[in-house]
Amino acid sequence: MGRRFGQQAGDGESAGHESGRRIVTLLRKKKADLTVDDEKHMRKVVGYVHRHLAQRPAGDIRNTRWRYSLMNWGHDPGK
Repeated sequence: MGRRFGQQAGDGESAGHESGRRIVTLLRKKKADLTVDDEKHMRKVVGYVHRHLAQRPAGDIRNTRWRYSLMNWGHDPGK
């Protein structure tokens, strides 16, 4: 994942970094094994990514906090 930016979870880890780990876990699950809570989290991630893509900064994004934040949530806008 990317650098640690954003709000901190209780253990000092960014919320995006924590979410990124959960996304990896969800991607490894079989569709039939997904829970209602898993679906809720996936919708949260899609909403976050959608909102932040609309806030794309001008210029080179390679080393921006914006890009690293999105990467923590499982999306690399540079690809």
